[in-house]
Amino acid sequence: MGGAPLPSAILPMRLSTYLKIYPCPDGPGYCLLYATRRAAVVRVPAKTLRQIEEGTLPEGDQKTLARLGVLVPEPAEETNELLNRFAEANRRSKRFHAVVVLNLDCNLACPYCFEEGVREGRYMTSETADCLVEMIERDHLARGREVSLDFYGGEPLLSANIIRSIAGRLQKSSADRGLPFSFSLVTNGTLLTRPLVEELKAFGLKGAKVTLDGPRDIHDLSRPFASGKGSSFDVIVRNIGEVWDLLDLQLGGNFTRENCREFPRLLDDLLSVGITPDKLRAVQFNQVIGRIGTPGIPDFSSSCNCTDEGWLYEATLCLREEILRRGFPAPKPGPAGCMVEFDNDLVVSIDGAIYRCPAFVGREGFAVGDLRRGIVDGGAAYNQDVWKKPECLECPYLPQCYGGCRFLKFVRDGRIDDVDCWRPFLDATLEECIRQDQAYRKGMP
Repeated sequence: MGGAPLPSAILPMRLSTYLKIYPCPDGPGYCLLYATRRAAVVRVPAKTLRQIEEGTLPEGDQKTLARLGVLVPEPAEETNELLNRFAEANRRSKRFHAVVVLNLDCNLACPYCFEEGVREGRYMTSETADCLVEMIERDHLARGREVSLDFYGGEPLLSANIIRSIAGRLQKSSADRGLPFSFSLVTNGTLLTRPLVEELKAFGLKGAKVTLDGPRDIHDLSRPFASGKGSSFDVIVRNIGEVWDLLDLQLGGNFTRENCREFPRLLDDLLSVGITPDKLRAVQFNQVIGRIGTPGIPDFSSSCNCTDEGWLYEATLCLREEILRRGFPAPKPGPAGCMVEFDNDLVVSIDGAIYRCPAFVGREGFAVGDLRRGIVDGGAAYNQDVWKKPECLECPYLPQCYGGCRFLKFVRDGRIDDVDCWRPFLDATLEECIRQDQAYRKGMP
């Protein structure tokens, strides 16, 4: 960086509250700055920090660091911007997104499944699907909002006919208004065949998240067919190999303390059958937070997985590095926000009840309305503002968590009266994640 000395008439800018400063072992006299609001990383000479403190940093350098979120004119204004982030995002929103639970049925029998106690073979009816389409047309398409859906279950592809019905109607309604429409699947992958994907693409299918819980021997114990026959691993891998060129595929996997060291074998198995890094949009492994561990929702655990356990820190970093080392894409650390904060992000259950988080579906007191009446409760039960307190507002990690996972807090304490603090997890992992990206992401998106 460089530039003319700062004119005396220009007030010097200050370091952001939401900033982490790390040493550069490979660059004596330098440090690494990570702005958590922008997920920006910049390497600067240590003298730059002294110049900022003294108010002598050249104006050009100030502008560069301000653009990256490292410097701010006034920290109080920055904090106020974060306080109003979701209100402003909701005001500006031109999109609507919903997780649509199509059934409570599955052809697998995963022992950690959070739905095990409520899976009754129930399916969304055509009448409820009609109400869903009508609600989206009336409340969102009519207001010019782009619509995207995630079809979920159970196993959503057991409800392929209702996917065709909902997506086909919404695709036409969107096109009539000049608006885009798309949907994705959160699926176990066993039914994700090429003929079906080719058919659903015509209705707006864009992507799918599938799960492999480790190499074949481990996965088949963790995710067996409900019938007890055959290898679900073989079927899923075959399907991935057949459909990768038709849609964006994300690969997830759920590990335990006992089997996490075996997951790199899965990556090698994929490479050996030609599933190379260019065929997957993202790969991410997370701790099992189902019935074997902390009750949770494995398919949506990527942003709800910050349990304060030392072994998990080590496993998370090790597996992420193994993913990147083989060239597979892994999600970057960055700003996040729980879906409960967004007015136009909803969950619709099989009976038409509306929630703000998939993990709370069916739990008493957390429905905020239904398809027939609309939203009748703003969602006070989720305690959306729980993070608006001094300890969080002064924490450099606030833009990365905004109070963490409401559901994990609820599971631990039976109430959401405080945040699910991510600070110990991020203290232990963020710096190394940044260094991994610098080491392995050359040429990666």
